[in-house]
Amino acid sequence: MRKVSMIFLSAVAGAALTLFVTQPRAVLMGSSARAAASDTYRHLNLFGDAFERIRGDYVEKPNDSALVKSAISGMLTGLDPHSIYMDAARFRDMQVQTRGEFGGLGIKVIKEDGLIKVFSLMKDTMEDTPASRAGIIANDVITSVNDQSVQGLTLDQVVDKMRGPLNSKIRLKIIRKGQDNPIDVTLVRDNIRVRSVRARAEGDDIAYIRITTFNEQTTQGLKREINELTSQIGADRLKGFIIDLRNNGGGLLEEAVTVSETFLARGEIVSTRGRNAEENQRRTAHAGDLTNGKPIIVLINGGSASASEIVAGALQDHKRATVVGTRSFGKGSVQTVIPLGSGNGALILTTARYFTPSGKSIQAKGIVPDIEVLQDEPEALKALPDLKGEASLPGHLKSEGDETAGSQSYVPSDAKDDKALKTASDLLHGLNVNATGETAAIDKPGVKVQ
Repeated sequence: MRKVSMIFLSAVAGAALTLFVTQPRAVLMGSSARAAASDTYRHLNLFGDAFERIRGDYVEKPNDSALVKSAISGMLTGLDPHSIYMDAARFRDMQVQTRGEFGGLGIKVIKEDGLIKVFSLMKDTMEDTPASRAGIIANDVITSVNDQSVQGLTLDQVVDKMRGPLNSKIRLKIIRKGQDNPIDVTLVRDNIRVRSVRARAEGDDIAYIRITTFNEQTTQGLKREINELTSQIGADRLKGFIIDLRNNGGGLLEEAVTVSETFLARGEIVSTRGRNAEENQRRTAHAGDLTNGKPIIVLINGGSASASEIVAGALQDHKRATVVGTRSFGKGSVQTVIPLGSGNGALILTTARYFTPSGKSIQAKGIVPDIEVLQDEPEALKALPDLKGEASLPGHLKSEGDETAGSQSYVPSDAKDDKALKTASDLLHGLNVNATGETAAIDKPGVKVQ
């Protein structure tokens, strides 16, 4: 039977990616294999016995489906922190997240004190959304969807009701502070595209691009921003690019590859090595460098994980970029999403480790920046521990060599207080940043500082 699966990279479960098909393997079973199979069947009989005792003797009649799903979850949880079972609802949510677009209204909702409230309009989408056109605002309380009360429903159930086919109508009843009567609103669902890439001109000669996640829209958004900023600033004036991957937890492997390829003319980007040698893969750059060789600074921190680390590692190994910030999270494993059939959800199973072009595994180590820059944290945060990295997660895959855990992940909300951003800007303006934070002129903007 053919196995169809998807692969993703993320520090937390919730992303899926490229489809691939593996052929069935011919099996020749010797005596040792037969003995192992016999032992496996004994364990399965043990599971069956326990299952029947629970069904027959538990104080209340249990749900058989819930028992089986809990058993699968426990089995995967015992492997590593990133192998999990997703029920059908979570699997659908994951697919929506990785597509980066869905038929909806363009609002974020929360459940607070038993009420479904609008937390905010989605600012990371196209600016004109059904919610903004209808005048919905933060703190509106949604009491019914299509004339059905939402009282007693979970947040996920309400969200499912609000999502739907493009151009379909939906009616909401809203209670708003300061209004005596409920407000009835009819909206038409639109295609909501989550913006994973945001950009701006930093000063008048630097292109700043922030990538928040790696979904199916990321590379397209990146290329659009590169072209627009190059045109806005002017190719001759443009000093270089700052690519901000801080607190980007990862996402699609394919997007990590194509994002890297946007800055590389040639060479290996990443290799994956699994349990079976025939499934090992190498991904290389072919598309060429869209920035035409302009200097690049990549910003990372303790929240930069997985797909982010692939991009940072590839550009660092090829000396295409200078990496600035603090050591990254250290998630160097690949998960495969294996659907279990209609309505049964999917397995998220760790199937490989990935390696940077130099053959280096970052598992439980992370990417070490070329220039470490620690931010000045507010007093309230100084007493808190740094973000725990992969090495601190129970059951993580062991590293090849020494492991390191924990790295600063704070990013100031005001750009003028962002020391890593200032360092990146100084480098692109031809200033060398030394260990004391002093700057000195150098001959070429963006050169790698040791």
